[in-house]
Amino acid sequence: MTQGTITTVVTNKIATITFGHPASNSFPSAMLKELTKAIEKVSNDKTITALVLQSAGEKAFCAGASFDELLEIKNMEEGIAFFSGFANVLNAMRSCTKLIIGRVQGKTVGGGVGLVAACDYVMATESAQIKLSEFSIGIGPFVIAPAVERKIGKTALADLTLNAQDWKSAQWALKKGLYTQVFESIKDVDTALLQLTDKLTTYNPAALRAMKHTLWEGTENWEELLFDNAEISGRLVLSPFTKEALASFKNKK
Repeated sequence: MTQGTITTVVTNKIATITFGHPASNSFPSAMLKELTKAIEKVSNDKTITALVLQSAGEKAFCAGASFDELLEIKNMEEGIAFFSGFANVLNAMRSCTKLIIGRVQGKTVGGGVGLVAACDYVMATESAQIKLSEFSIGIGPFVIAPAVERKIGKTALADLTLNAQDWKSAQWALKKGLYTQVFESIKDVDTALLQLTDKLTTYNPAALRAMKHTLWEGTENWEELLFDNAEISGRLVLSPFTKEALASFKNKK
């Protein structure tokens, strides 16, 4: 998986999925496929009460999709396949029978913001800033937009999208509803996370499943919507504007 890893550990009925990649925990397509499978496996395991989604290290939570793969897209078919990676993950999170708690320790960009938005409860640090930078390279956050809008609304989504160069603070994300709680340090997050998951293991599993279903009512059309949006991005990435922007960005690296 291009040096990336997806691991699942189950402790006291709580599954923790950890993703990691040397490039700021970004996602090559292969890793997105493995994450989708990992979430689906947890969903089907009746012995698991809840799922924690986290990334490796103490810096960036997620830098979004692999920029190197984005540069390699040559045609519409490849473009749709590339952007469908996050669509598959978001649909797996949406349909997962377990409540998903996100642990966000650092900055998050692009598709990573979509992952956070698809969590049911999110604990983050004060350094967990967010940004949707897609407009700066000529595309847009179309695949993840439904998940982000569901949490923060259209006005805040427009703010994030149009100000593609600007970071939003963890407190901004908390106020808008993307984060549930914000803590000063990773240690504080982990302490609160353990307290929450311990509580969840004492609750009726059937009630937790019913709550998951309730939280996601009205998103049944995502099976089609997210892939339709992947087609929009797949078309835009082939545009002369985007090709020029990507080339310019690569030269700056």
